[in-house]
Amino acid sequence: MAIPSCATRGERLWAWCFRGICALIFLFLVGPLLVIIPLSFNAEPYFTFTPGMLNLQPDAFSLRWYHEFFTSEAWLSAIKNSLIIGVCSTVLATVLGTFAALGLSSRHMPFKGVFMAVLISPMIVPLIISAAAMFFFFSKMQLSQTFAGVILAHTVLGIPFVVITVTATLSGFDNTLTRAANSLGASPTRAFFKVVLPLVAPGVISGALFAFITSFDEVVVVLFIAGPEQRTIPIQMWSGIREQISPTILAVATLLVAVSVLLLATLELIRRRNERLRGMTPAE
Repeated sequence: MAIPSCATRGERLWAWCFRGICALIFLFLVGPLLVIIPLSFNAEPYFTFTPGMLNLQPDAFSLRWYHEFFTSEAWLSAIKNSLIIGVCSTVLATVLGTFAALGLSSRHMPFKGVFMAVLISPMIVPLIISAAAMFFFFSKMQLSQTFAGVILAHTVLGIPFVVITVTATLSGFDNTLTRAANSLGASPTRAFFKVVLPLVAPGVISGALFAFITSFDEVVVVLFIAGPEQRTIPIQMWSGIREQISPTILAVATLLVAVSVLLLATLELIRRRNERLRGMTPAE
């Protein structure tokens, strides 16, 4: 945002200082990523910059670790498991979280605060406690070390994100549109799919993306519940760090960063679309 022409000298100085502070905070946050990405192209099996890399010698850089990632049976299996678990848990979390948000947005819903607290409790309770509780519960239900158990556990972790985003979207929803659809003969189901869902779709999609990211990056719960057949990418990376140090982990981390950037860009586009639907000017 440009500094107003009417700003005083002190206000201009503070504006530039504020920008500098924001830049330093941003550098602090993304600094580790700036180190990991070039190291993933290291031709040597090291986690440090070699003299050839520092001198920008072409033979010091290589795609060998990316090749190893895409040709390794263990890594490919981890990708498959992460996608299966992530997609299934995202679908369940999105459906259940959306219906829960619709119920919480109704003025006839009693004890809204209690239900909201219960639904978002997985975000508040320490993850290690939730993982231990899920382990004992799923063990008694014979769901431990199964894909169904891991998917249900990730669904529990993803529902709060869907509930929060959809509830925030419904806070600005005009209920007169639903009543108008009903007065024109539309059934509640038809009114939901034709009127409500298209307007809250940005919030639903945002919540689904957050749920997918949560599932795709989860480590603690998978360590408690998953078995050898449910090894995901984060678990494979964790095992690789403990058992065998390989720069392949850096290549995987770089790819995950790229995926995260794409998802965040998608969320920003959805946010801007939601603002346009509400008649708001997207923030520059």
